[in-house]
Formats: sequence, C-alpha cells, structure tokens
Amino acid sequence: MRIAVTGAGGLLGTALVPALESAGHAVRALRHADADVTRPEELRRAIGDFRPEWLVHLAAFTRVDECETRRDHAFAVNAEGARNAASAAREAGAGLLVVSTDYVFDGRARAPYREDDPVAPLSVYGESKLAGERAVREVLKHHLIVRSAWLFGAGGPNFVDTILARARAGEALRVVDDQRGSPTLAADLARGITRLLEVGATGTVHCTNAGEASWHELAAHALKTAGLPARLERTDSASYPRPARRPAYSVLNNERYARLAGGMLPGWRDAVERYVGVSAGASGR
Repeated sequence: MRIAVTGAGGLLGTALVPALESAGHAVRALRHADADVTRPEELRRAIGDFRPEWLVHLAAFTRVDECETRRDHAFAVNAEGARNAASAAREAGAGLLVVSTDYVFDGRARAPYREDDPVAPLSVYGESKLAGERAVREVLKHHLIVRSAWLFGAGGPNFVDTILARARAGEALRVVDDQRGSPTLAADLARGITRLLEVGATGTVHCTNAGEASWHELAAHALKTAGLPARLERTDSASYPRPARRPAYSVLNNERYARLAGGMLPGWRDAVERYVGVSAGASGR
C-alpha cells in the first residue's frame, strides 16, 4: 500500500515509518516542516502527487498540562488538524487512520474501557482529541480511529526515559500510585497499526500492550529492569497536583484489536524489558 504519515518525526512516527517500510509498504513521511496540519492546503499539496491509499495522522499537540493554558492551539492541532487530515484523505480517495487517546474517558470505570463506552474527558487535551475523533467520523466514512495510552519509546520524551534519567542522576523519586492505565511501547503500537491497516480494519479500535499498571508500578519495573537501586516512593494525585486532571482508571479493552489482528500485543512488562534493554545497550550500560 501507499501510506502517507503526518507527525512522522514524533515518538510514534519514529517507530511507525520503519515498521510500515519493513512490511513492504511505500511510505511518505511528513514532518511538521513538510506539512503543517493546521494549514489544509499544505497537507493537500504534501500528499497529492503521492496518491496514498491511507493517510495515517499522527501529528498532535500532546503536552497534556500545556494544553490547559493553550486551549486554542490544542484544538487547532488536535481537532481542526484531524478535520483537515480527513478532508485531505477524502479528496485523495484515501482512508484515514488517526491515533487518539485513553484520556477521552473520565476514569470512573472499574473494568477496561471498550470502544463504545461513554466518553467524558477531564482535560483540554482529552477534549481536543475527542473533538478530532468526531470531526473524522463526520467528514470521512472510510476511517480508523486507534486509541492508545501511556506511550513510551525512542524518538521523544516519555515517562520511562524520564524516570531512568532521574534515577541515574541520584534523585529520590515519588510517583503516583492511584492512576491506572495501559503502558504501551511505540514500536509495538506501530506493529499493531500496521496489522490493522493490512487487515482492512475500520471504525474505532483500542490498541495497547496487554495488562495494566499504575505509574508507580511502571516506574518500579523500569528501574528493576535497568538495575538501578533508586529510592522510589508512592504518592497520590492529590499530593502531586498537575494543571490537567488525569483519569484515575483508563485501561483500554483490546478484545476488538485481538479479533481483528489475530492476537494481542505483548504484555507491558515484556515491552519495558525490551525497551530498557535496547536503551541500555545503546548507551553502553
């Protein structure tokens, strides 16, 4: 397939472009300098001569706390950007895959969220991503919305790298233990997205590494895997206030992905071990 990818220079794009190419697909990787998704004419020009069969829209404003003070920018990128991508895909006769987030949910559930569960975002980031989902559904019938969560990997700032860096700097660590989600390795999500495209999936699909964790559990496993004897303390969200509210429970149910793709992604612990092992090898540790 011919696949154009916006946000190709970001955390997920860094993993997805080579995954698609390794699977034999022709890829046009679009970074911000190639196509600003808030400028629809730029996006149309960037994909026009390529004639993609799919446009994978990864470009997003993902700094969750900063979204609270930059609401207009968050909606311009995450909502109108998604609408522009859907319009560009429609004009090109392509399908559109857009990546969304667990933060469209309010965290009141006690079982993993299914694709059709009610949405109620708590933050500007979640609101803007939900508005993007709705714009895609409104503009283009041939679409696939992939919700994922708690992304880590090479190619951009992420929680696992931050924890390991602070531990190596000798800092004492306090991490919240009252938020639960689905830690997901970008490379595994990239393979999941590739599989969904190849099986012709449409609609909305949740795709994360299997299992669930708190941020404290994720930090503890990363530190153990890296062999770092850091002091790690538990705290709660009330003791660690942030500008944006996070859902207390945002674990995603991956059963639909498993049916479509023929199996689940690996467990999050395995993903951390593979990522930390590769990172340690690359740094000579």
